[in-house]
Amino acid sequence: MSDAAPVASTSLPAEPTAATTAAEVTRVVPAGPSARAWDTLAVETPVALRYNGTSHVVMMASPADLVDFAYGFSLAEGVVAGADEVSAVTTEPVGAGIAVAIQIPDVRARALRARSRNLPGRTGCGLCGVTEIETALRPLPNVPATLPYPAGAIDTAVNAIAPLQAANRASGALHAAAFADRQGRVLTLREDVGRHNALDKLIGSLARAAIAPTAGFVVVTSRCSMEMVQKTATFGCPMIVALSAPTALAVRLADRANITVCAFARGAGCNVYSHAETVTS
Repeated sequence: MSDAAPVASTSLPAEPTAATTAAEVTRVVPAGPSARAWDTLAVETPVALRYNGTSHVVMMASPADLVDFAYGFSLAEGVVAGADEVSAVTTEPVGAGIAVAIQIPDVRARALRARSRNLPGRTGCGLCGVTEIETALRPLPNVPATLPYPAGAIDTAVNAIAPLQAANRASGALHAAAFADRQGRVLTLREDVGRHNALDKLIGSLARAAIAPTAGFVVVTSRCSMEMVQKTATFGCPMIVALSAPTALAVRLADRANITVCAFARGAGCNVYSHAETVTS
């Protein structure tokens, strides 16, 4: 249930977005009568990513922006070297889930099959199905140096995110990943029940719109784990800002990849954990 108390109703609310659905609940309060009401829940769906006809992984995700998800996952996980290597993406319902068919060059598909990641991925999973430590800790590109970011731009972007999270505002259960320019203006935002999925969807939307990863910075409403740094580095963005904490491995990887990690960003300053010289007051 979302934080706000649902309003009692005798009829079904308006048709929800793809990421949410309506559910009837019982509202219980101390020393008072219970009441039936409607609430909005986040939808969590098995999404199978299939490359050139072969299933690669099944992720639990929000069933929205799946074309962005296909592009972003392919780029962030190093399946393809660029968005132009994705020649087609189609989606179709399959049983209780959705199959996403992604067409890539045969040489990329053969390399992917060798990685043996054909296992389910839970909602909070960034490395589900990876069977080798070397694959989990794959080498990251060294992101080119960038001009400094004003600290005020970080606060501007963070403060702008909540009003843009329509699905989370309705359900209280979705993460967001956003991309802001150097003035802190949010250019794109994607939501998902999984924080990794939200970042993949963001990366896919940026790639499809031909927005350069060096034109701004990523903001995530979750913690900054090593997988989030991996995806940001593989995409080529120089900075990731998290509303929650980073992990030690995330900071270590970011330092090596020349990525700035800012965390505990709540709209009134933040902690800079790597490459602090890139953030100016």
